[in-house]
Amino acid sequence: MVASSYAFQVSCSLQRPSVSPKEDAHSRASLSSSLRLKTFLKVFHQNPVFHNVERTAKEASLRLLDAFVDLAFEIVDQPLLPCQSNFAPVEEIGAAVLVTDAVTGTIPDDFTEGVYIRNGPNPLFGGLKSTTSIFGKSSHSWLEGEGMLHALHVFRDSISGRWKISYINRHVDTDTFKLEKKREKPAFLPAIEGDSAAVLSAHLLNWLRFGLVDKYHSNTNVFEHSRKVYSIAENYIPQEIDPFTLETKGNWDINRYWKRPFTSHPKKAPDTGELVVIGIHPRKPYFELGVVSADGNRLIHKVDLQLKRCCLCHEIGVTKRYNVIMDFPLTIDVNRLITGGPLMKYNKEGYAQIGVMPRYGDSESVKWFRVEPNCMFHIINCYEHGDEVVALAITSSTSIIPGPDFGMNKFEWFSKRFKKIEQSEDESFFSRVYEWRLNMNTGEVTERNLTGMKYSMELPIINEKFIGIENKFGYAQVADLNASSTSGMTKYGGLAKLYFEGRKVELSNQHDGLIQVEYHMFPENTFCSGAAFVPKSGGHAEDDGWIITFVHDESTDKSQLMQRNFQKNRLRRFLFQKEFLMDFMELLFLYTHHDDRNHLTKYICMLNSVYCKS
Repeated sequence: MVASSYAFQVSCSLQRPSVSPKEDAHSRASLSSSLRLKTFLKVFHQNPVFHNVERTAKEASLRLLDAFVDLAFEIVDQPLLPCQSNFAPVEEIGAAVLVTDAVTGTIPDDFTEGVYIRNGPNPLFGGLKSTTSIFGKSSHSWLEGEGMLHALHVFRDSISGRWKISYINRHVDTDTFKLEKKREKPAFLPAIEGDSAAVLSAHLLNWLRFGLVDKYHSNTNVFEHSRKVYSIAENYIPQEIDPFTLETKGNWDINRYWKRPFTSHPKKAPDTGELVVIGIHPRKPYFELGVVSADGNRLIHKVDLQLKRCCLCHEIGVTKRYNVIMDFPLTIDVNRLITGGPLMKYNKEGYAQIGVMPRYGDSESVKWFRVEPNCMFHIINCYEHGDEVVALAITSSTSIIPGPDFGMNKFEWFSKRFKKIEQSEDESFFSRVYEWRLNMNTGEVTERNLTGMKYSMELPIINEKFIGIENKFGYAQVADLNASSTSGMTKYGGLAKLYFEGRKVELSNQHDGLIQVEYHMFPENTFCSGAAFVPKSGGHAEDDGWIITFVHDESTDKSQLMQRNFQKNRLRRFLFQKEFLMDFMELLFLYTHHDDRNHLTKYICMLNSVYCKS
């Protein structure tokens, strides 16, 4: 409207306004100066000589910044104890290798051909780093390190019909991974934990040199959507990968509709197949939720939930009608960092709330329920039951992220919190299965510990057909607290099957209503790394299938693929004379083999793993 009005006034003007000779001369001089400046800029941008000058100046400034970093920062490796040796990085092996001859045990005849993929941190240049500078000290947290995928391809020989297994590993080829590989040395300064001045200077120097405050890790999970496979860590968008070669195909920004961090655990909505995602950020908007079309091409809904803080929300929950948001008191706060505090902090005195919103709702549609503060990373499942929304998750009384206040002894801090609980659990990493029942009509909440205080467990999975609807069973990894305390790192010494259907309902006592749990503990010094539920082809029961996981025997320094049928109480092991990296987090991905890869169809997907059937 402004432009039209102005054009109309000019075209209809009948006479020139009256101005003084002095004002007219000044106007002509200003106009002439403006025209000369525009002409100069046009010539500057069109002339390749000037382009070279601009590029040379930029490169010179970057070299100066690099020289300053090299001079001002001493970068050293973080040490690993002997009991932590299997957490050390490994090298890429190149092409896939057959490992069939190294297998002991029998693969079931009714097992489905597929690719089993595991994701975890595998730092470049020898391991995680720490720095010392005039600004203080900073270090990588145990969360960091470039993502590496490990894949076991299980298939039948086309002639003999016998099982064959091949192995391959490969780093996720993110933009920042390529940058550091080209430099052949660490480029990004540690920017999560440390003295506040050191962390702030790392943010600034990373930004000035690379346009980013930190590198893209892509080391936490692997998920499938619309027949495509993605690697993810929630500080950036996902990378699409080839499930057979592990080649990185590029970033997935949903056709440029999503330009912020992306949760490590997106969820498929029941019935529609749409993907529900969230993205957190330390600057407003702190928390956005999106719904991606079933074909993966469109972002059909996006909303800022108007949260008052940046909570480190690792996972989103879904039911048939709702999204379930976990706003717990583990937060990322740049202002706190500027004033001398840590960038990440768990505040056990802070508030915790669970939000329930319609699938395509806005911030005003969220119904919030205040709950007891605790730390929660992984959701088991959410579903609707009458007037209630039921949320099942794993909780602990304190957070393993990011670690101790900087300057404290990391090993002692972690070791103490892994020890078995004697009296109070306020400072313990002990994790249990927890339930919230949220009444959508009355606003009331009932919550309880479902597994007691005997075994600590984490990294839950279920049969994906039951995500968003009521499930009878779940599975989790059981922590070996003694081994974890000795090493200062989480080690899982067994698997657990959770029976939700038969649980009691009495709530008068904290230990009433505990669910039945079936435990399978590994031999001494044997630990697993993530797990996946593989449904039996043609099976009808929710729990008809196998749990598969990598395990590592520290006594022999050998790795195995272990398969457990909880329904029939059968255990099979496949031994590989190959060392695998044990990581902190999630596994996996299972994708079926098919001669025509364009016709792969999704069959089943868990929280951290996928099984697809042709």
